[in-house]
Amino acid sequence: MALYANIIIDISHEKLDRLFQYRVPEELKPVLKIGMQVLVPFGSGGRKLCGYVIELTDQAEYDVRKIKEITEICKDSVAIESQLIALAFWMKKNYGGTMNQALKTVIPIKQKTAAKEKRILVLAADEKTAEEQLAEFRRKHNVARARLLEALIRERELSGDVVKEELNVGLNVVRAMEKLGILKIRTEQDYRNPVRQREREERKFLLSESQQAAVDAVLRDRREQRQGIYLLHGVTGSGKTEVYMELIAHNIAEGKQAIVLIPEIALTYQTVRRFYDRFGNRVSILNSRLSAGERYDQFLRAKRGEIDIMIGPRSALFTPFSNLGLIIIDEEHESSYKSETVPRYHARETAIERAGMTGASVILGSATPSIESYTKAQNGEYHLLEMKERISKRPLPTCYTVDLREELKTGNRSILSRKLQELMEERLAKQEQIMLFLNRRGMSGFVSCRSCGHVIKCPHCDVSLSWHSNGKMICHYCGYEEPEAHVCPECGSRYISGFKAGTQKIEMLVKKRFPKARVLRMDFDTTRKKESYEKILSAFANHEADILVGTQMIVKGHDFPNVTLVGVLAADLSLGVSDYRASERTFQLLTQAAGRAGRGDRPGEVVIQTYQPEHYSIVAAAAQDYASFYAHEMEYRRMLCYPPVWNMLLILSAAKNEELAYQASERMKRVIAALGYQNLFVVGPADTAVAKVNDIYKKVLYLKHADYAVLVDVKDRLEHFINGNRELKNIVVQFDFNPMNGF
Repeated sequence: MALYANIIIDISHEKLDRLFQYRVPEELKPVLKIGMQVLVPFGSGGRKLCGYVIELTDQAEYDVRKIKEITEICKDSVAIESQLIALAFWMKKNYGGTMNQALKTVIPIKQKTAAKEKRILVLAADEKTAEEQLAEFRRKHNVARARLLEALIRERELSGDVVKEELNVGLNVVRAMEKLGILKIRTEQDYRNPVRQREREERKFLLSESQQAAVDAVLRDRREQRQGIYLLHGVTGSGKTEVYMELIAHNIAEGKQAIVLIPEIALTYQTVRRFYDRFGNRVSILNSRLSAGERYDQFLRAKRGEIDIMIGPRSALFTPFSNLGLIIIDEEHESSYKSETVPRYHARETAIERAGMTGASVILGSATPSIESYTKAQNGEYHLLEMKERISKRPLPTCYTVDLREELKTGNRSILSRKLQELMEERLAKQEQIMLFLNRRGMSGFVSCRSCGHVIKCPHCDVSLSWHSNGKMICHYCGYEEPEAHVCPECGSRYISGFKAGTQKIEMLVKKRFPKARVLRMDFDTTRKKESYEKILSAFANHEADILVGTQMIVKGHDFPNVTLVGVLAADLSLGVSDYRASERTFQLLTQAAGRAGRGDRPGEVVIQTYQPEHYSIVAAAAQDYASFYAHEMEYRRMLCYPPVWNMLLILSAAKNEELAYQASERMKRVIAALGYQNLFVVGPADTAVAKVNDIYKKVLYLKHADYAVLVDVKDRLEHFINGNRELKNIVVQFDFNPMNGF
């Protein structure tokens, strides 16, 4: 039987972003696999180009007489590249987009940067000759040559930097001595290392009973050669990082590598410091703040087996380790693990797919697991590992919930409640530290009442209506709209509007209220420079500030033992976001924020300021009660058929002409209807949250079905329809499964 390979040619050529079919020679049939790099004849001239095998099939897509044959498998086609190419194909299939987009995602180094080299000067002459030559240089007053040769006789080898900067000897002198045969120049690649070298602080610690139980469960499965996916559910401060490091130590002892994903670049500083103290320079990082040269060097170091651990946000998942044994996703609930560009993949599912290719274990860690992950743990798809106590049995912080409606009634219009101000004065007097968290996540123009806390919601989708500048409030799930409200429909108050305070304003208010306090601010504006995260967090860790004001980036995973008070300002802002996950995100943020307090020897306190103190997400967060929150949230998801009970697919149509975007959505809606799937709900076309960007109009369809495979099939059919429809050639169509951020 004839076998054909669908191949994508050299990904650097945008115009070749499609598959070309070639016949597989008989001798290659037993060995050719998806992901392998092959040499093929291309074009009328038959020039040889490299390509990657994306698919093997017995179906010819063209006249078999015109299909050319693969020339050979490239000799330098290494297993890791094949694995990543196969992963890219899986991502394209499951998340949509082009193969080129998927390939450029899994191969993070898009273009080679010049390698940085260092010179090593080596003494070539024997000792007697060298001493004679040194005497000759001194006799002739060749001071620079004498200085260099004297140092070489003493050290035998010198780096080029030492010769230039300390000995003050130029390259012309070095070359002259090389010609005389006195020395040789050896070049070595000098890796740009983003991990700053510093003194290691080796910390010895004993695992707690629950930590050891989690480690043992994973190692037991590994000994029995069972690949596992584990949800490590540990309360804030329970020591999840120590569990990660212990598992990595065992992983390295087996000769394998590990990837550690973190949700924010802001977490890199503390995480890398702790891992470096234990594992030294076998640790590296990958993130968007690195230079092209630094990223390229880390790619090479990983590929050559010169590091064992890669730490970083989502993109670090594609580190080219050849013997991957462990993938850890810390704070696995975070929405930043979902890509906002095509292919819109989720790092959690993609990590599980990559682990399946290598037999690696996957650890998903969180104090507030995503509803999806916890449901899979309850169903037995993941192994649930629980740590219910903090290290050394330290108590969880005491939480106070302040009703901002009551504060307003008593005349306090400040963003700082009286309770919070009272506790801040106490902490400053004791020289303890404070974190103030402004919950501004995802603010998108919702409208709420300051008198009663009412948020205006869509009657059909139970998500908040978004305020638009045309005076309307619109639901971005179904298109429902109504005029802008100027009076609260619940209590009649005129205190109805959006929340306008930002971190800069909070910083000013705090400095005015506590003029002697040293205040640091951490938000998007203060962290734009490459090392700004590290500088701010290091300053706060060194107690160079008393109060840290910031957005969500300050409440994720940081460990400051001297912080004994956390204030959550406007806790329910995230409840107003036009998103079915709003309650889940609010619970997660508040629980994580509360978890920053009392991580040292002194107990912590938390003040949660809110207009909706009775909301189940806020009540559960104040009590640090995940089980209660999960029960309430799943009831809501079942009622409205939201994930993980059902699955969702968003289909975006974007065009310069609004009518064309709308018509494209309508055409696709008719194609979907013709597929005849039972219980497939389709809503729209509706405007996206921001309906027009850079003169591009956006329309979206929302699909719901219990079976994820049905939605993937709909995506496949629509891609085929789009490719064969010339009327849609000027329309950009994107797919997003179980969205976390929306378009």
